[in-house]
Amino acid sequence: MRHVAVIGSGPAGYYTAEACQKAFGESVRVDIIDRLPVPYGLIRTGVAPDHQSIKAVSKRYEATALSDNVRFVGNVTVGQDVSIPELLDLYDAVVLATGAPHDRPLGIPGDDLPGVIGSAAFVGWYNGHPDFARLDPPLGGSGAVIVGAGNVALDVARILAKTGEEFAGSDIVGHALAALEPHGIRDITILARRGPHEIAMTPKELGELGHLSRATPLVDPADLPPADADAALEPGLRKSVSHLRAFAGNEPAAPVSIHFDFFAMPVAIEGDGKVERVIVERTRLDDSGRATGTGETYAIPAGLVVSCIGYRTPPIEGVPYDAKLGRFANDEGRIAPGLYAVGWARRGPTGTIGTNRPDGFLIAEQIAADVPADSAKKGRAGLDDLFSARGVDVVTFRDWQGIERAEIANARDGAPREKFTSLDAMLAARK
Repeated sequence: MRHVAVIGSGPAGYYTAEACQKAFGESVRVDIIDRLPVPYGLIRTGVAPDHQSIKAVSKRYEATALSDNVRFVGNVTVGQDVSIPELLDLYDAVVLATGAPHDRPLGIPGDDLPGVIGSAAFVGWYNGHPDFARLDPPLGGSGAVIVGAGNVALDVARILAKTGEEFAGSDIVGHALAALEPHGIRDITILARRGPHEIAMTPKELGELGHLSRATPLVDPADLPPADADAALEPGLRKSVSHLRAFAGNEPAAPVSIHFDFFAMPVAIEGDGKVERVIVERTRLDDSGRATGTGETYAIPAGLVVSCIGYRTPPIEGVPYDAKLGRFANDEGRIAPGLYAVGWARRGPTGTIGTNRPDGFLIAEQIAADVPADSAKKGRAGLDDLFSARGVDVVTFRDWQGIERAEIANARDGAPREKFTSLDAMLAARK
């Protein structure tokens, strides 16, 4: 019997559990440990609430979770309730699937002003993550600046631009919906350091901006390269750029404008005790394709700045860490004997949700090569004994199903659920 502990119940964690099932059959026991009493990580609190089709992948994880050799161990904080060395003593393999939940800092003057918010926090706020339920972003001004050229920047812009009616069928949490409906933001600017050919925005997400009821996406035609240059792009990017070309023909007629500001780099954020403006430097691409400043600057009025420039995996005491890349130091997933990393904790914040599936199978292969088939370690029985002695209040998957039933029962009309946004409420709802 092989005993595997996976730290983190997001896509990387569940794909790793699935891979271990396929590799080892009934001769493996996998415990998926999570700090929160609810599973699915990024699927629950990272994917946009109006992208319910993407969230449906959780049904696949549910099938894995309900099998006999995989269990969910929620409401457990590694480093507090149990340490990594203790887990290594109990399990043949410990897999860090903690994702990258921390924002990369902007690193410019004024980025600590009230009103500057990282995308992990902002997305967590409207998705009901307990860590960010009390965020209270400033939505009273007329301008917002979003820094970044990826899908998260598009998600933030779309959420800010939508009407209450357009959130029908989503699982946006009630406190966010109540705050977003009456806000006065009319100018949303997306800052991209490089040009349209260098974006990391997918066609689906870009296309959604063209169908908002009260917002118009705008692109300066001068920022677009010659149309014949699009032929060299891979098909997905070429389709994304075609959306931008269509936006360049729009007029700012709607109440809300979403401005794509390319070749634009924020260099400072200014204001008297809060965000009031973003100072932007015009950029150009050098021969290597890197954005460099031209010295030309201008100001964009804004009461809210959301930074969508990437994420970092939080370090864990005693685990080798690559601070430059913001992930655990590893060699193809191996960190140390018996200790592995998977998903963003291994690769850094790159790829899609589906990218984590082959990543999970890679780690299962590593475990198969490194761990003998017959283990004398105690695994989940030893973990249960330890938690019993320490009085740790573990949330099981059946407990989660009780929480989920309560969330579904509390849903507003047309919504799939109303998420609990505090740990106490989650724990109280299990039945």
